[in-house]
Amino acid sequence: MTKNQTPATLNYEAAIVELEAIVSQMEAGNLPLEQSLSAYQRGAELLKQCHQSLTDAEQRVRILTEANQLSTFKQEDI
Repeated sequence: MTKNQTPATLNYEAAIVELEAIVSQMEAGNLPLEQSLSAYQRGAELLKQCHQSLTDAEQRVRILTEANQLSTFKQEDI
Protein backbone atom coordinates (compact mmCIF):
# COMPACT_ATOMS: atom_id res chain seq x y z
CA MET A 1 0.00 0.00 0.00
CA THR A 2 1.41 3.34 -1.00
CA LYS A 3 0.00 6.81 -1.01
CA ASN A 4 0.70 6.92 -4.75
CA GLN A 5 -1.94 4.29 -5.42
CA THR A 6 -5.34 5.57 -6.35
CA PRO A 7 -8.06 4.54 -3.90
CA ALA A 8 -9.71 2.50 -6.65
CA THR A 9 -6.63 0.25 -6.89
CA LEU A 10 -6.61 -0.52 -3.16
CA ASN A 11 -8.60 -3.34 -1.68
CA TYR A 12 -11.00 -2.55 1.15
CA GLU A 13 -8.65 -3.61 3.92
CA ALA A 14 -5.70 -1.58 2.59
CA ALA A 15 -7.91 1.48 2.16
CA ILE A 16 -9.19 1.19 5.74
CA VAL A 17 -5.65 0.89 7.11
CA GLU A 18 -4.55 4.00 5.23
CA LEU A 19 -7.70 5.88 6.24
CA GLU A 20 -7.12 5.03 9.92
CA ALA A 21 -3.53 6.28 9.65
CA ILE A 22 -4.74 9.56 8.13
CA VAL A 23 -7.31 10.02 10.89
CA SER A 24 -4.64 9.40 13.54
CA GLN A 25 -2.30 11.94 11.95
CA MET A 26 -5.02 14.55 11.72
CA GLU A 27 -6.25 13.93 15.26
CA ALA A 28 -2.70 14.45 16.54
CA GLY A 29 -2.91 17.99 15.16
CA ASN A 30 0.73 18.12 14.09
CA LEU A 31 0.22 18.53 10.36
CA PRO A 32 0.71 21.90 8.67
CA LEU A 33 -2.36 23.33 6.95
CA GLU A 34 -1.44 22.19 3.41
CA GLN A 35 -0.69 18.66 4.59
CA SER A 36 -3.94 18.61 6.56
CA LEU A 37 -5.87 19.59 3.45
CA SER A 38 -4.12 16.94 1.36
CA ALA A 39 -4.72 14.33 4.05
CA TYR A 40 -8.40 15.30 4.25
CA GLN A 41 -8.77 15.00 0.48
CA ARG A 42 -7.04 11.61 0.41
CA GLY A 43 -9.20 10.45 3.31
CA ALA A 44 -12.36 11.51 1.51
CA GLU A 45 -11.28 9.56 -1.58
CA LEU A 46 -10.48 6.48 0.52
CA LEU A 47 -13.80 6.74 2.34
CA LYS A 48 -15.66 6.88 -0.98
CA GLN A 49 -13.79 3.79 -2.20
CA CYS A 50 -14.54 1.91 1.04
CA HIS A 51 -18.21 2.80 0.78
CA GLN A 52 -18.28 1.57 -2.83
CA SER A 53 -16.58 -1.69 -1.84
CA LEU A 54 -19.17 -2.28 0.88
CA THR A 55 -22.02 -1.43 -1.50
CA ASP A 56 -20.65 -3.91 -4.04
CA ALA A 57 -20.32 -6.61 -1.37
CA GLU A 58 -23.87 -5.96 -0.20
CA GLN A 59 -25.13 -6.31 -3.76
CA ARG A 60 -23.30 -9.60 -4.18
CA VAL A 61 -24.89 -10.91 -0.96
CA ARG A 62 -28.29 -9.75 -2.20
CA ILE A 63 -27.79 -11.62 -5.48
CA LEU A 64 -26.78 -14.74 -3.55
CA THR A 65 -29.74 -14.47 -1.20
CA GLU A 66 -32.33 -13.84 -3.90
CA ALA A 67 -31.11 -16.54 -6.26
CA ASN A 68 -30.04 -18.94 -3.49
CA GLN A 69 -26.84 -19.35 -5.45
CA LEU A 70 -23.84 -17.19 -6.21
CA SER A 71 -23.96 -15.54 -9.60
CA THR A 72 -21.40 -13.25 -11.14
CA PHE A 73 -21.76 -9.68 -9.92
CA LYS A 74 -22.06 -7.06 -12.62
CA GLN A 75 -21.73 -3.36 -11.86
CA GLU A 76 -24.78 -2.64 -14.04
CA ASP A 77 -26.92 -4.80 -11.70
CA ILE A 78 -26.89 -2.02 -9.12
